[in-house]
Amino acid sequence: MKSTKQIWQKWSVAVKVLPLMVVVATLKLLSHKFGLEVMELNALFSSLVAGTIFLIGFLISGVLSDYKESEKIPSELTASMRVMLDDAYTIWKSKNSETARQFIEFEKIFMNLLMNWFYKKERTKSLLEKLGRMNDFFAELDKEGIQPAYIIKMKNEQNNIRKLIMRIDTIRDTDFIGSAYAIVEAMGVLTGFGLIVIKIEPFYASLFFTLLVTFLISYMVFLIIDLDNPFDYSAKGEGGTEVSLKPLRDLEIVFSEFELN
Repeated sequence: MKSTKQIWQKWSVAVKVLPLMVVVATLKLLSHKFGLEVMELNALFSSLVAGTIFLIGFLISGVLSDYKESEKIPSELTASMRVMLDDAYTIWKSKNSETARQFIEFEKIFMNLLMNWFYKKERTKSLLEKLGRMNDFFAELDKEGIQPAYIIKMKNEQNNIRKLIMRIDTIRDTDFIGSAYAIVEAMGVLTGFGLIVIKIEPFYASLFFTLLVTFLISYMVFLIIDLDNPFDYSAKGEGGTEVSLKPLRDLEIVFSEFELN
């Protein structure tokens, strides 16, 4: 099952392109049959294809830089959550602090809310308000005389979690240069149309190159759109081009098995 899932993730974009390839092949066959191939291959059309490839390269470089940054976020969130868990456990173990015990239970609830938020089952505003409730525990720990270093460290991790949540929210709600998408999509359509009405002999060579160029351009456009939102779990789950939530899933297991003896 794991192997099948990996294969699907690898070829999912190609599968999306297949219906388009069928449409283009059908149009090319009809164009050839009814004598609608009215253009000749020339340098101007080759420049159009080259320009389309250049714009795709520009888009993919910008989207990939954001994607590589996004890959780090789940691990950073996991590290911050784990640090607060360890500190709260240390305080509870050394001081037998009731507030620290309650904070650990609160963290378990927050962890579930965080995972639901990734799937858009929880609103960002609600999650941030829940995160802000940690301040009540920090105030109680201060009243209990817990060392300020612990509280300051936990406050820093809270702030880091807040920044990461807001960063994810911005990434998944913001498209990368929408006007650039528009021009690439328009040029892709024009290139596909040109290939359909251009006459190249022999016909099967023309059909092959039409499908090949159409496949490459459409595949890259679909890939860029997928990469532009690496946190789209509500639509596709944790697969395809989405950033892996494995570090957070592993921490979720730690929380579920964590017991205060």
